Amino acid sequence: MPRLALYSLAVCALAVAAAVISFVNGSFIGVVWVLLAGLSSNMAWYYVRRARAEKADAAPAAQV
Repeated sequence: MPRLALYSLAVCALAVAAAVISFVNGSFIGVVWVLLAGLSSNMAWYYVRRARAEKADAAPAAQV
């Protein structure tokens, strides 16, 4: 898994934890944390898919 995808997953997990803590404490700033979790989750998927596509593109070129 690409390094940027791992970083994005770590940020996603921390943002979800921060959102839970914020909502438990009665603060609506947790909405911002939820949005950050969604953004970082999408970034992680993007980097994983990009790495898979690059790997698939490199495989046929290596066979020739």
